Amino acid sequence: MIKYSLVFIFFCIISFWAISQEATQFRGLNRSGIFEGVDLLKQWPGNGPALKLKIEGVGKGYSSVVYYKNTIYVTGIKKDTLDVISAYNLKGNLLWEKSYGRAWANSFPETRSTPTIDNDKIYLAGGMGVVVCLDANSGEIIWSSDAHSDFKGEYHKWGVAESILLTKTAAVYVTGGVETAVVALNKHDGSLVWKTKSSGGPRAYASPTLILRGGLEIILAQTANDLLAINSADGEILWGYNLIQYHTNRSGKGGNTNPPLYSNGEIFVTSGYDHGGLMFSLAEDGKSAQLKWKSDVLDNHHGGVVLFDGNIYGANWQSNSKGKWACIDWETGNLNWEEEWFNKGSIVSADNLLYLFEEKSGNLALVKPDDKKLSIISSFKITDGEGPYWAHPSIYEKMLFVRHGDIVLIFDIKA
Repeated sequence: MIKYSLVFIFFCIISFWAISQEATQFRGLNRSGIFEGVDLLKQWPGNGPALKLKIEGVGKGYSSVVYYKNTIYVTGIKKDTLDVISAYNLKGNLLWEKSYGRAWANSFPETRSTPTIDNDKIYLAGGMGVVVCLDANSGEIIWSSDAHSDFKGEYHKWGVAESILLTKTAAVYVTGGVETAVVALNKHDGSLVWKTKSSGGPRAYASPTLILRGGLEIILAQTANDLLAINSADGEILWGYNLIQYHTNRSGKGGNTNPPLYSNGEIFVTSGYDHGGLMFSLAEDGKSAQLKWKSDVLDNHHGGVVLFDGNIYGANWQSNSKGKWACIDWETGNLNWEEEWFNKGSIVSADNLLYLFEEKSGNLALVKPDDKKLSIISSFKITDGEGPYWAHPSIYEKMLFVRHGDIVLIFDIKA
């Protein structure tokens, strides 16, 4: 009887965790940059994998494309002032589009928030701080909350860039400001579930993540000043760590940009601008953490990093328009290699391979994870679209989704 009870309890815990992580969201599973996929191409033709579909006029943006129940979802700015989400089928036909809030009104107004989709509902953050829930089938708005104004949020220099995080019951959003740091809104009606105490300072640009430690479901969120660990059940801040003390470069102060990367009780955060990458060891109960090491090499600007086989891969920051690619050891932070390849950019992974997308010229590479050197297998160049190549690629059902400006390209990467 005792054995059965323990198995049952374990099953319930795992089931709850699976439910909280099943959403289709920015950078795949737990925002780690790793997408599900098997039997994908291990090498590309010289001009790249076969183009399956090209969609034009989705609106200008830097957000990623998501694919949910045979439908393509993408956000973009239209009519110069509105954030719009559009839904397309795999023939490229527009199913519906819906404006959901004002776009960021200053420099780089292009839409940044990637849709988070769960149980046929879409959750989005607008460029000026609105949080919305829409029906994934019709695009109708189910609820809308002016979270930035309602909770006295504080913008950083470039506005709002986060993608909404979901727990089992709530949509989680970072506000920053004097009233609170993070709020949880009821997934069904947008009402307030909880808000944290303020940790001081404005919001950052990074999207929060969700982890499980010591029986607690913990939200990892970043403001401009701090990394915060929050109990998802009640909004209690379990611990905070001041990040801005490492922001010694005169540019980019408070510009925390990437989702935290978590594995086996350790947390890696990185944000460019010579801030350095930081590794934290989390206590067994999840209620405290301490700095383990600092990397002066892997300071990723806003392209994300990927953990593979004990090593962290990504690009670093030399300036806002220049950077190299690097690999460091997860356990020690020691440098494995640092190499030039066109420019810095974003990185994702699927089927034991890496996908590098450099941001200046649109070169896209298929890469073998290798702790000795940058091992490029194949590469080609994205020529459609305009502006910087800042949207992170995504991979769903053996298709590679690449967004550049107001164009979406879908490549068949089935082996």
